[in-house]
Amino acid sequence: MILFSHPTGNANVRHAALGLHRAGLLGEFWTCVHYRETPLLRRVLPRSLRRQLQRRAFPAELNHKIHSAPLRELGRMLAPRAGLRSLVRHEHGPLSVDAVYRSLDQRVSQRLAAGAFSGVYAYEDGAQASFRVATERGLLRVYDLPIGYWRAARAILQEEAELQPAWAGTLTGNRDSAEKTARKDAELQQADVVLVASTFTQQSLQLAPDFRGTVARIPYGAPAVDPLLVAAREPAVPRQRLRVLFVGSLGQRKGLSYLFAAVRMLRPAVELTVIGAPPLARCAALESELAQVRWIPSCPHREVLAEMARHDVFVFPSLFEGFGLVLLEAMAMGLPIITTAHTAGPDLITDGEEGFIVPIRSAAAIAEKLDLLRRDPARRAHLSERARARAGTFSWEQYGAAVAQAVTRSPVPA
Repeated sequence: MILFSHPTGNANVRHAALGLHRAGLLGEFWTCVHYRETPLLRRVLPRSLRRQLQRRAFPAELNHKIHSAPLRELGRMLAPRAGLRSLVRHEHGPLSVDAVYRSLDQRVSQRLAAGAFSGVYAYEDGAQASFRVATERGLLRVYDLPIGYWRAARAILQEEAELQPAWAGTLTGNRDSAEKTARKDAELQQADVVLVASTFTQQSLQLAPDFRGTVARIPYGAPAVDPLLVAAREPAVPRQRLRVLFVGSLGQRKGLSYLFAAVRMLRPAVELTVIGAPPLARCAALESELAQVRWIPSCPHREVLAEMARHDVFVFPSLFEGFGLVLLEAMAMGLPIITTAHTAGPDLITDGEEGFIVPIRSAAAIAEKLDLLRRDPARRAHLSERARARAGTFSWEQYGAAVAQAVTRSPVPA
Protein backbone atom coordinates (compact mmCIF):
# COMPACT_ATOMS: atom_id res chain seq x y z
CA MET A 1 0.00 0.00 0.00
CA ILE A 2 1.20 3.50 -0.86
CA LEU A 3 1.51 6.40 1.55
CA PHE A 4 0.59 9.45 -0.57
CA SER A 5 1.37 13.03 0.50
CA HIS A 6 0.91 16.59 -0.69
CA PRO A 7 0.71 19.71 1.51
CA THR A 8 -2.03 21.60 -0.32
CA GLY A 9 -3.80 19.49 -2.91
CA ASN A 10 -5.03 20.51 -6.37
CA ALA A 11 -6.83 18.85 -9.26
CA ASN A 12 -3.98 16.56 -10.28
CA VAL A 13 -3.23 15.60 -6.66
CA ARG A 14 -6.88 14.73 -6.00
CA HIS A 15 -7.13 12.57 -9.08
CA ALA A 16 -3.79 10.86 -8.52
CA ALA A 17 -5.02 9.93 -5.03
CA LEU A 18 -8.37 8.79 -6.43
CA GLY A 19 -6.61 6.69 -9.06
CA LEU A 20 -4.49 4.95 -6.44
CA HIS A 21 -7.51 4.47 -4.18
CA ARG A 22 -9.70 2.97 -6.91
CA ALA A 23 -6.88 0.61 -7.86
CA GLY A 24 -6.64 -0.57 -4.25
CA LEU A 25 -3.16 0.93 -3.83
CA LEU A 26 -3.77 3.84 -1.46
CA GLY A 27 -2.91 3.18 2.16
CA GLU A 28 -3.10 6.73 3.52
CA PHE A 29 -3.27 10.25 2.07
CA TRP A 30 -1.50 12.94 4.10
CA THR A 31 -2.13 16.65 3.56
CA CYS A 32 -2.25 19.83 5.63
CA VAL A 33 -5.81 21.16 5.48
CA HIS A 34 -8.76 18.86 4.85
CA TYR A 35 -11.78 21.16 4.73
CA ARG A 36 -15.24 19.70 5.24
CA GLU A 37 -17.85 22.43 5.18
CA THR A 38 -20.69 22.42 7.71
CA PRO A 39 -23.65 24.79 8.19
CA LEU A 40 -21.85 26.29 11.19
CA LEU A 41 -18.69 27.03 9.20
CA ARG A 42 -20.77 28.59 6.42
CA ARG A 43 -22.25 30.97 8.98
CA VAL A 44 -19.17 31.94 10.97
CA LEU A 45 -16.34 32.06 8.41
CA PRO A 46 -15.83 35.17 6.24
CA ARG A 47 -16.76 34.48 2.64
CA SER A 48 -13.24 35.16 1.33
CA LEU A 49 -11.68 32.73 3.81
CA ARG A 50 -14.36 30.13 3.13
CA ARG A 51 -13.63 30.34 -0.58
CA GLN A 52 -9.96 29.80 0.11
CA LEU A 53 -10.66 26.81 2.33
CA GLN A 54 -13.07 25.28 -0.17
CA ARG A 55 -10.06 24.72 -2.41
CA ARG A 56 -8.83 22.31 0.28
CA ALA A 57 -11.89 20.09 0.10
CA PHE A 58 -11.34 16.54 -1.14
CA PRO A 59 -13.69 13.95 -2.64
CA ALA A 60 -15.77 12.22 0.04
CA GLU A 61 -14.55 8.93 -1.40
CA LEU A 62 -11.14 9.68 0.14
CA ASN A 63 -12.30 10.87 3.57
CA HIS A 64 -11.40 7.68 5.42
CA LYS A 65 -7.88 7.72 3.91
CA ILE A 66 -6.99 11.33 4.73
CA HIS A 67 -4.76 12.42 7.60
CA SER A 68 -4.15 16.14 8.10
CA ALA A 69 -1.62 18.38 9.86
CA PRO A 70 -3.26 21.81 9.48
CA LEU A 71 -1.68 24.25 11.95
CA ARG A 72 1.33 25.52 10.03
CA GLU A 73 -0.54 25.76 6.73
CA LEU A 74 -3.46 27.60 8.33
CA GLY A 75 -0.92 30.01 9.79
CA ARG A 76 0.57 30.54 6.33
CA MET A 77 -2.86 31.28 4.90
CA LEU A 78 -3.80 33.73 7.65
CA ALA A 79 -0.50 35.56 8.23
CA PRO A 80 -0.74 37.91 5.20
CA ARG A 81 -4.29 38.83 6.20
CA ALA A 82 -2.96 39.85 9.60
CA GLY A 83 -0.14 41.92 8.08
CA LEU A 84 2.50 39.39 9.21
CA ARG A 85 4.19 38.97 5.85
CA SER A 86 7.61 38.40 7.41
CA LEU A 87 6.35 35.05 8.68
CA VAL A 88 5.80 33.83 5.11
CA ARG A 89 8.92 35.29 3.50
CA HIS A 90 10.36 33.14 0.76
CA GLU A 91 11.96 29.92 1.99
CA HIS A 92 13.05 31.11 5.45
CA GLY A 93 9.82 32.37 7.03
CA PRO A 94 8.52 30.00 9.75
CA LEU A 95 5.20 29.91 7.88
CA SER A 96 6.66 29.95 4.37
CA VAL A 97 5.60 27.49 1.68
CA ASP A 98 8.93 25.71 2.13
CA ALA A 99 8.41 25.41 5.88
CA VAL A 100 4.99 23.91 5.31
CA TYR A 101 6.36 21.36 2.83
CA ARG A 102 9.26 20.36 5.10
CA SER A 103 7.00 20.05 8.13
CA LEU A 104 4.56 17.69 6.40
CA ASP A 105 7.46 15.71 4.92
CA GLN A 106 8.81 15.11 8.44
CA ARG A 107 5.39 13.95 9.68
CA VAL A 108 5.04 11.60 6.71
CA SER A 109 8.54 10.18 7.21
CA GLN A 110 7.69 9.35 10.83
CA ARG A 111 4.47 7.65 9.76
CA LEU A 112 6.33 5.76 7.04
CA ALA A 113 8.83 4.46 9.58
CA ALA A 114 6.07 3.27 11.90
CA GLY A 115 3.61 1.82 9.37
CA ALA A 116 3.40 -1.12 6.98
CA PHE A 117 3.61 0.47 3.52
CA SER A 118 5.07 -0.76 0.23
CA GLY A 119 6.04 2.71 -0.94
CA VAL A 120 5.65 6.46 -0.74
CA TYR A 121 4.36 8.92 -3.37
CA ALA A 122 5.50 12.51 -2.79
CA TYR A 123 5.93 15.77 -4.66
CA GLU A 124 8.84 18.09 -5.38
CA ASP A 125 10.12 19.93 -2.28
CA GLY A 126 8.17 17.62 0.03
CA ALA A 127 9.90 14.27 -0.39
CA GLN A 128 13.44 14.32 1.05
CA ALA A 129 12.77 13.01 4.57
CA SER A 130 10.15 10.53 3.33
CA PHE A 131 12.45 9.18 0.63
CA ARG A 132 15.29 8.82 3.13
CA VAL A 133 13.16 6.56 5.32
CA ALA A 134 11.81 4.69 2.28
CA THR A 135 15.36 4.07 1.04
CA GLU A 136 16.38 2.69 4.43
CA ARG A 137 13.36 0.35 4.44
CA GLY A 138 13.64 -0.70 0.79
CA LEU A 139 10.30 0.85 -0.20
CA LEU A 140 9.19 2.16 -3.58
CA ARG A 141 9.77 5.90 -4.05
CA VAL A 142 7.45 7.68 -6.51
CA TYR A 143 8.25 11.34 -7.21
CA ASP A 144 5.82 13.71 -8.88
CA LEU A 145 7.56 16.61 -10.63
CA PRO A 146 4.82 19.14 -11.48
CA ILE A 147 7.18 21.68 -13.09
CA GLY A 148 10.42 21.34 -15.02
CA TYR A 149 13.76 20.62 -13.39
CA TRP A 150 15.22 23.56 -11.47
CA ARG A 151 18.53 23.88 -13.37
CA ALA A 152 16.64 24.28 -16.65
CA ALA A 153 14.35 26.84 -15.02
CA ARG A 154 17.18 28.87 -13.56
CA ALA A 155 19.00 29.16 -16.89
CA ILE A 156 15.90 30.73 -18.45
CA LEU A 157 14.73 32.81 -15.50
CA GLN A 158 18.12 34.32 -14.63
CA GLU A 159 18.41 35.40 -18.25
CA GLU A 160 14.88 36.82 -17.99
CA ALA A 161 15.82 38.86 -14.92
CA GLU A 162 18.56 40.52 -16.97
CA LEU A 163 16.27 41.12 -19.95
CA GLN A 164 13.35 42.46 -17.86
CA PRO A 165 14.84 43.88 -14.64
CA ALA A 166 11.61 45.68 -13.72
CA TRP A 167 9.94 42.26 -13.41
CA ALA A 168 12.83 40.42 -11.76
CA GLY A 169 11.28 40.58 -8.29
CA THR A 170 8.44 38.29 -9.42
CA LEU A 171 10.87 35.50 -10.40
CA THR A 172 10.89 33.87 -6.99
CA GLY A 173 12.61 30.70 -8.17
CA ASN A 174 15.78 32.71 -8.77
CA ARG A 175 15.96 33.29 -5.02
CA ASP A 176 16.06 29.61 -4.08
CA SER A 177 19.06 28.89 -1.88
CA ALA A 178 21.77 26.33 -2.60
CA GLU A 179 20.34 24.32 0.30
CA LYS A 180 16.91 24.16 -1.33
CA THR A 181 18.19 23.20 -4.76
CA ALA A 182 20.40 20.53 -3.16
CA ARG A 183 17.25 19.09 -1.56
CA LYS A 184 15.58 18.99 -4.96
CA ASP A 185 18.52 17.04 -6.37
CA ALA A 186 18.56 14.67 -3.40
CA GLU A 187 14.87 13.93 -3.92
CA LEU A 188 15.38 13.18 -7.60
CA GLN A 189 18.41 10.99 -6.98
CA GLN A 190 16.44 8.81 -4.55
CA ALA A 191 13.37 8.45 -6.79
CA ASP A 192 12.64 5.10 -8.43
CA VAL A 193 10.09 6.60 -10.81
CA VAL A 194 9.36 10.23 -11.68
CA LEU A 195 5.94 11.23 -12.96
CA VAL A 196 5.77 14.26 -15.26
CA ALA A 197 2.83 15.74 -17.14
CA SER A 198 4.49 17.16 -20.27
CA THR A 199 7.25 16.52 -22.78
CA PHE A 200 8.84 19.84 -21.81
CA THR A 201 9.19 18.75 -18.17
CA GLN A 202 10.55 15.38 -19.23
CA GLN A 203 13.19 17.00 -21.46
CA SER A 204 14.33 19.30 -18.65
CA LEU A 205 15.44 16.24 -16.64
CA GLN A 206 18.33 15.79 -19.07
CA LEU A 207 20.13 18.40 -16.94
CA ALA A 208 19.67 16.44 -13.68
CA PRO A 209 22.94 14.91 -12.43
CA ASP A 210 22.98 11.38 -11.00
CA PHE A 211 19.33 10.76 -11.86
CA ARG A 212 18.80 7.06 -12.54
CA GLY A 213 15.06 6.64 -12.11
CA THR A 214 12.54 5.92 -14.84
CA VAL A 215 10.21 8.64 -16.15
CA ALA A 216 6.50 8.25 -16.86
CA ARG A 217 4.77 11.06 -18.76
CA ILE A 218 1.07 11.28 -17.91
CA PRO A 219 -0.89 14.35 -19.10
CA TYR A 220 -3.48 15.93 -16.84
CA GLY A 221 -7.21 15.81 -17.48
CA ALA A 222 -9.68 18.36 -18.76
CA PRO A 223 -12.51 19.44 -16.45
CA ALA A 224 -16.03 18.11 -16.70
CA VAL A 225 -17.68 21.23 -18.10
CA ASP A 226 -21.24 22.28 -17.29
CA PRO A 227 -23.17 22.12 -20.60
CA LEU A 228 -24.99 25.31 -19.62
CA LEU A 229 -21.67 27.20 -19.54
CA VAL A 230 -20.75 25.89 -22.97
CA ALA A 231 -24.21 26.70 -24.33
CA ALA A 232 -23.88 30.25 -23.03
CA ARG A 233 -20.73 30.80 -25.06
CA GLU A 234 -21.29 33.37 -27.80
CA PRO A 235 -20.57 32.33 -31.40
CA ALA A 236 -17.44 33.62 -33.09
CA VAL A 237 -18.71 36.66 -35.00
CA PRO A 238 -17.07 39.89 -36.17
CA ARG A 239 -16.86 42.34 -33.30
CA GLN A 240 -15.04 45.55 -32.56
CA ARG A 241 -12.82 44.09 -29.89
CA LEU A 242 -11.28 40.65 -29.48
CA ARG A 243 -11.73 39.45 -25.91
CA VAL A 244 -8.47 37.98 -24.60
CA LEU A 245 -8.04 36.07 -21.32
CA PHE A 246 -5.09 35.08 -19.12
CA VAL A 247 -5.42 32.97 -15.95
CA GLY A 248 -2.50 32.15 -13.67
CA SER A 249 -0.11 33.43 -11.05
CA LEU A 250 1.07 36.94 -11.84
CA GLY A 251 4.82 36.51 -12.17
CA GLN A 252 7.15 36.96 -15.10
CA ARG A 253 7.72 33.20 -15.32
CA LYS A 254 4.33 33.29 -17.08
CA GLY A 255 5.69 35.71 -19.70
CA LEU A 256 3.24 38.42 -18.65
CA SER A 257 5.21 41.43 -19.83
CA TYR A 258 5.10 40.06 -23.39
CA LEU A 259 1.33 39.57 -23.25
CA PHE A 260 0.80 43.13 -22.00
CA ALA A 261 3.09 44.44 -24.76
CA ALA A 262 1.16 42.49 -27.41
CA VAL A 263 -2.13 43.92 -26.19
CA ARG A 264 -0.73 47.46 -26.32
CA MET A 265 0.25 46.88 -29.96
CA LEU A 266 -3.37 46.11 -30.87
CA ARG A 267 -5.34 48.55 -28.72
CA PRO A 268 -8.19 49.35 -28.98
CA ALA A 269 -8.90 46.30 -31.13
CA VAL A 270 -8.39 43.88 -28.22
CA GLU A 271 -9.36 43.90 -24.55
CA LEU A 272 -7.59 41.81 -21.93
CA THR A 273 -8.88 40.18 -18.75
CA VAL A 274 -6.32 38.89 -16.24
CA ILE A 275 -7.30 36.48 -13.45
CA GLY A 276 -4.69 35.77 -10.82
CA ALA A 277 -3.15 36.77 -7.51
CA PRO A 278 -0.11 39.06 -7.44
CA PRO A 279 3.14 37.96 -5.78
CA LEU A 280 3.77 38.88 -2.14
CA ALA A 281 6.53 41.32 -3.12
CA ARG A 282 5.19 44.40 -4.89
CA CYS A 283 6.15 44.93 -8.53
CA ALA A 284 5.58 48.44 -9.91
CA ALA A 285 5.71 47.24 -13.53
CA LEU A 286 3.01 44.64 -12.87
CA GLU A 287 0.81 47.08 -10.95
CA SER A 288 1.04 49.60 -13.79
CA GLU A 289 -0.03 47.01 -16.37
CA LEU A 290 -2.89 45.67 -14.25
CA ALA A 291 -4.28 49.19 -13.89
CA GLN A 292 -4.82 49.28 -17.68
CA VAL A 293 -6.75 45.99 -18.03
CA ARG A 294 -9.64 44.18 -16.40
CA TRP A 295 -8.12 42.37 -13.42
CA ILE A 296 -9.79 39.79 -11.17
CA PRO A 297 -7.46 38.85 -8.28
CA SER A 298 -9.32 35.66 -7.38
CA CYS A 299 -12.55 33.81 -8.06
CA PRO A 300 -13.93 30.27 -7.65
CA HIS A 301 -13.16 27.71 -10.31
CA ARG A 302 -16.68 27.73 -11.76
CA GLU A 303 -16.45 31.51 -12.23
CA VAL A 304 -13.10 31.08 -13.98
CA LEU A 305 -14.78 28.69 -16.43
CA ALA A 306 -17.63 31.17 -16.86
CA GLU A 307 -15.10 33.90 -17.70
CA MET A 308 -13.54 31.58 -20.27
CA ALA A 309 -16.96 31.19 -21.88
CA ARG A 310 -17.18 34.99 -22.23
CA HIS A 311 -13.86 35.37 -24.07
CA ASP A 312 -12.57 34.67 -27.56
CA VAL A 313 -9.01 33.44 -27.01
CA PHE A 314 -6.78 32.29 -24.16
CA VAL A 315 -3.13 33.39 -24.06
CA PHE A 316 -0.59 31.62 -21.85
CA PRO A 317 2.90 32.80 -22.85
CA SER A 318 4.91 31.01 -20.14
CA LEU A 319 8.68 30.96 -20.18
CA PHE A 320 8.87 27.82 -18.05
CA GLU A 321 5.94 25.60 -17.13
CA GLY A 322 5.31 22.05 -16.02
CA PHE A 323 2.03 21.70 -17.90
CA GLY A 324 -0.39 24.60 -17.67
CA LEU A 325 -3.67 22.99 -16.65
CA VAL A 326 -5.54 26.18 -17.55
CA LEU A 327 -4.75 25.41 -21.19
CA LEU A 328 -6.94 22.29 -21.10
CA GLU A 329 -9.61 24.13 -19.12
CA ALA A 330 -9.73 26.92 -21.71
CA MET A 331 -9.85 24.43 -24.57
CA ALA A 332 -12.70 22.56 -22.88
CA MET A 333 -14.63 25.84 -22.88
CA GLY A 334 -14.01 26.22 -26.61
CA LEU A 335 -11.21 28.78 -26.48
CA PRO A 336 -8.40 28.66 -29.02
CA ILE A 337 -5.09 28.92 -27.16
CA ILE A 338 -1.92 30.84 -27.83
CA THR A 339 0.99 29.45 -25.84
CA THR A 340 4.68 28.58 -26.02
CA ALA A 341 6.64 25.36 -26.46
CA HIS A 342 7.75 25.71 -22.83
CA THR A 343 4.36 24.41 -21.66
CA ALA A 344 2.29 21.33 -22.47
CA GLY A 345 1.05 23.22 -25.55
CA PRO A 346 2.86 21.02 -28.10
CA ASP A 347 1.42 17.92 -26.39
CA LEU A 348 -2.12 19.32 -26.50
CA ILE A 349 -2.49 20.99 -29.89
CA THR A 350 -1.36 20.94 -33.48
CA ASP A 351 -0.13 24.43 -34.30
CA GLY A 352 -2.78 26.25 -36.31
CA GLU A 353 -5.53 23.70 -35.57
CA GLU A 354 -6.62 24.22 -31.94
CA GLY A 355 -4.50 27.28 -31.37
CA PHE A 356 -0.96 28.48 -31.91
CA ILE A 357 2.51 27.84 -30.51
CA VAL A 358 4.61 31.02 -30.39
CA PRO A 359 8.23 31.59 -29.32
CA ILE A 360 8.87 32.62 -25.74
CA ARG A 361 9.49 36.36 -25.21
CA SER A 362 7.78 37.39 -28.45
CA ALA A 363 5.13 40.06 -28.02
CA ALA A 364 5.11 40.47 -31.81
CA ALA A 365 4.21 36.81 -32.38
CA ILE A 366 1.40 36.98 -29.81
CA ALA A 367 0.06 40.17 -31.41
CA GLU A 368 0.20 38.59 -34.88
CA LYS A 369 -1.93 35.61 -33.82
CA LEU A 370 -4.38 37.78 -31.89
CA ASP A 371 -4.86 40.02 -34.90
CA LEU A 372 -5.37 37.00 -37.17
CA LEU A 373 -8.13 35.70 -34.90
CA ARG A 374 -9.70 39.13 -34.61
CA ARG A 375 -9.86 39.56 -38.39
CA ASP A 376 -11.04 36.04 -39.20
CA PRO A 377 -14.04 34.92 -37.10
CA ALA A 378 -14.53 31.85 -39.28
CA ARG A 379 -11.01 30.68 -38.46
CA ARG A 380 -11.67 31.47 -34.81
CA ALA A 381 -14.83 29.34 -34.88
CA HIS A 382 -12.93 26.44 -36.47
CA LEU A 383 -10.19 26.58 -33.83
CA SER A 384 -12.80 26.81 -31.10
CA GLU A 385 -14.52 23.59 -32.16
CA ARG A 386 -11.21 21.80 -32.62
CA ALA A 387 -10.03 22.94 -29.18
CA ARG A 388 -13.18 21.67 -27.46
CA ALA A 389 -12.98 18.33 -29.26
CA ARG A 390 -9.30 17.90 -28.44
CA ALA A 391 -9.85 18.68 -24.74
CA GLY A 392 -12.48 15.96 -24.70
CA THR A 393 -9.77 13.35 -25.32
CA PHE A 394 -8.17 14.10 -21.92
CA SER A 395 -9.96 13.01 -18.76
CA TRP A 396 -9.10 12.93 -15.07
CA GLU A 397 -10.28 9.31 -14.89
CA GLN A 398 -7.66 8.39 -17.49
CA TYR A 399 -5.04 10.34 -15.54
CA GLY A 400 -5.79 8.61 -12.23
CA ALA A 401 -5.80 5.18 -13.86
CA ALA A 402 -2.48 5.89 -15.61
CA VAL A 403 -0.90 7.01 -12.33
CA ALA A 404 -2.01 3.79 -10.67
CA GLN A 405 -0.68 1.77 -13.60
CA ALA A 406 2.70 3.55 -13.43
CA VAL A 407 2.97 2.76 -9.71
CA THR A 408 1.93 -0.87 -10.25
CA ARG A 409 4.53 -1.37 -12.96
CA SER A 410 7.34 0.21 -10.92
CA PRO A 411 9.52 -2.49 -9.37
CA VAL A 412 10.10 -2.33 -5.62
CA PRO A 413 13.80 -1.51 -5.10
CA ALA A 414 16.03 -4.39 -4.10
